[in-house]
Amino acid sequence: MDHKEFNMSHKVFVYGTLKRNEPNHHWLTDPNNGVGKFIAEGTTKNKYPLIIATKYNIPFLLFSPGNGHYIKGEVYEVDDLMLSKLDILEDHPDFYIREIDDILVKKENETQTLKCWVYFIKNFKPDLLQRRSMDNYSSHGNHGLPYMESNNESTLEDLNGA
Repeated sequence: MDHKEFNMSHKVFVYGTLKRNEPNHHWLTDPNNGVGKFIAEGTTKNKYPLIIATKYNIPFLLFSPGNGHYIKGEVYEVDDLMLSKLDILEDHPDFYIREIDDILVKKENETQTLKCWVYFIKNFKPDLLQRRSMDNYSSHGNHGLPYMESNNESTLEDLNGA
């Protein structure tokens, strides 16, 4: 197997607007962005704070292992092109940082651990840890904070106080 074939398949864990029935899910289903195939629902093996912040009501997974909740989301298998498009959407590595993390997935009667790419916010103001954290994001949730398209530059300023 040559190196190019080996990199054609990546597992990505999505927890926010990329999930099914959420505002950016179309990124994963648009063939112009590459291949994005739903694998399973999953949960992070570690606890993290999942918050909604900025005036655009964007969900953020703060890289603060052990704080927050076990996060529910979805695992997708994507090709190189889709991963590069997701990196553009998430403004990796300038905004979100994409890292491999353990995701628990139930297959029949057993739980498997999958290594998946997850987009985290690493550079954030400590007071964001005081925000209400959730275990499962929905733009239409009872928090009353529907997602709005944003300009990443102003959003970054909101998060890290630049």
